[in-house]
Amino acid sequence: MEDITPLSPRPLSRVLFRQWWRDLVFLHWAADPDEVARLLPPGTFPDLHLGRTYVGLVFFRMEDLALGRGPALPYLGSFGEVNVRLYSRDALGRRGVVFRSLDCDRLLPVLTAQAAFGLPYRWARIRARRHGAEISYDSLRRGGSGAGARVRAEVSPEPYAADALEEFLTCRWGLHARIRGRTYYLPNTHPRWTFTRCELSGYEESVVAAAGLSAPRGEPESVLYAPGVPVRFGPPLRLPQR
Repeated sequence: MEDITPLSPRPLSRVLFRQWWRDLVFLHWAADPDEVARLLPPGTFPDLHLGRTYVGLVFFRMEDLALGRGPALPYLGSFGEVNVRLYSRDALGRRGVVFRSLDCDRLLPVLTAQAAFGLPYRWARIRARRHGAEISYDSLRRGGSGAGARVRAEVSPEPYAADALEEFLTCRWGLHARIRGRTYYLPNTHPRWTFTRCELSGYEESVVAAAGLSAPRGEPESVLYAPGVPVRFGPPLRLPQR
């Protein structure tokens, strides 16, 4: 298994696309490894920290989406996003995430990501607000499913040092996904995370159960806030077939 590292252990062969992640709020709960295993693409397994795996609910703003080294896409390249993610590893020891859902408030990026990468994007109404120290996100899927999520948090500029669990959850240098009958790994790189103090004021969600997982019980085990990082993604790498 690869070590947990604050920077990607592998350089990208080339840049497929770039983007900024801004004002991220991470909520995490422990999850049943057997339940998680059934939801991962073939060739991947639940990644464990001290014998436990986790489900993450992540709120943020995507900005300045760009293809290759070209300019950022106007309008369509910036949007709110809320995702439900699991933690995976593959036979080559690479750690990644598996997205069970990604709610986005721009329809064209939703359709493009579904077609190009097989990612479970959903079109949603998302409102992101920042008033002083308070940050909030509200998301509701279109189409009448009723699935949605909201969060309120108080953030401060005081630095916060992530513990071993939080490094395990956030130092992820790729994603695993299934497209056209094959599992692939899409690598990414970004600068070292910086976190600041964050106090959860409240949340509601129904997207975790909608993603095929048991609804979380109790308060999140981890709450994190990050101002943001620029991210680069490389071309997808196929997992070896068994």
